[in-house]
Amino acid sequence: MTKGTVDFFNDQGGYGFIKVDEDEETDLDDDEDVFYHMEDIGGSDLEEDTDVEFEIEQSQKGPRASNLTRL
Repeated sequence: MTKGTVDFFNDQGGYGFIKVDEDEETDLDDDEDVFYHMEDIGGSDLEEDTDVEFEIEQSQKGPRASNLTRL
């Protein structure tokens, strides 16, 4: 599982981006954030600066969080 922090959340669209913690080993570029949708966390919204843990899967539009949980 990868750890990160919610960097952005669009309340109207129900989606956001997670910044991966610097000490995490991933195949992502250093400045690449991971997309998530509120359906990935069971419907309730995540606020910016919330710490989370997740797996990264590749989607057609880039990295996306799955199995997302709050820490």
